[in-house]
Amino acid sequence: MARSNDISQKEILLAYKAVAENKGAAGVDKQSLQDFEQKKDDNLYKIWNRMTSGSYFPPAVREVEIPKEKGVRKLGIPTVADRVAQMVVKKRIESDIDKIFHEDSYGYRPNKSALDAVGKARERCWRKDWVLDLDIQGFFDNIDHELLMLAVKRHIDEAWILLYIERWLKAPLEAKTGEIKERIKGTPQGGVISPLLANLYLHYVFDEWMEINFPEIAFERYADDIVCHCKSLNQAVKLQQEIEKRLDKWKLRLNRDKTRIVYCKDSRRKGKYPNIKFDFLGYEFRPRQSKSKDGRIFMGFNPAASPNSIKKMYQAIKKWKIHLKSDVSIEYLAKMINQTVRGWFNYYGKYRRSELSRIQDYINTKLVSWARRKYRSLSGKLKAFQWIKQTSRRRPGLCVHWSRMTG
Repeated sequence: MARSNDISQKEILLAYKAVAENKGAAGVDKQSLQDFEQKKDDNLYKIWNRMTSGSYFPPAVREVEIPKEKGVRKLGIPTVADRVAQMVVKKRIESDIDKIFHEDSYGYRPNKSALDAVGKARERCWRKDWVLDLDIQGFFDNIDHELLMLAVKRHIDEAWILLYIERWLKAPLEAKTGEIKERIKGTPQGGVISPLLANLYLHYVFDEWMEINFPEIAFERYADDIVCHCKSLNQAVKLQQEIEKRLDKWKLRLNRDKTRIVYCKDSRRKGKYPNIKFDFLGYEFRPRQSKSKDGRIFMGFNPAASPNSIKKMYQAIKKWKIHLKSDVSIEYLAKMINQTVRGWFNYYGKYRRSELSRIQDYINTKLVSWARRKYRSLSGKLKAFQWIKQTSRRRPGLCVHWSRMTG
């Protein structure tokens, strides 16, 4: 049978492997990755057959609400099969589209990371006195489909890819109640291809426009999280006004409550301003006591894990209920927590690792409580503490938080 779209079965298999590596929850069909794997060949053949014939229609996307400090963030979880189909297209177009992106666009890109963006922001805060910390209101939910497709068509001319991208944009959402919501704008966070499409949209909305109109103002953008570095308060105010107008043309709005101008206060900067801190990618930038190479103490403007990030770590540790797991060994506990703790230390330990000492101590207090319940001879708090301390010195590699910090 003739196929209208040139997609190999190998592409489908490689896309599936990428989806499996990323893990993720089940979609509206409640089929998990494990369920999909049981009939993998059959399932992959169906995807290939439908995609190559032009008859692939994505099912609804499962809407999931993730609690935030204020309100909720809504994610859209496609089915496993749909994530595979999206991955096929993403792999086809990503390398060509990525070439046009700005060097200071860091989100969801090959060989770019959030830590790269944090590091660059740190350097630029030392050079420029002011930061415009931008927040776009409901960005992923408000992307205009027509404008996005115009941007996509500038780089893609394969009809089948354009067809499927349009279908993914229009795929309805299924709420927790079972209600089906039609989608006339936005691209769901949680979709495989959504980050690439969102990056392309903001490339034209913001990055390219900034390069043409404000080439002297450096910025870092991670998806819709953006900070701009200005030489004066007046420049920051003017830039905010111009960005509001620009976003309006692309059917987006600036969240005025969360957008702020910040003075990067340090020992050299003698001015005063109400806002002297901002959060960016889980780090809080603010004046902090620092030490120069020659031992001199001064006030620098630097990042460290934000209070909100620290709070989330505390909450995660509490949910582990370490103190109640007296039926397992300390080796089991270490294996249970190490992957998550390693991620925290790798990310938040890059700058001001000492801020994580509180997390180290909190995990140890939970281990002390566990030891007191598990061993009768360690029922006293001091004895249990000494045992944990001795174990950490004797086997520092057992728990990540023991090997990553001292003291």
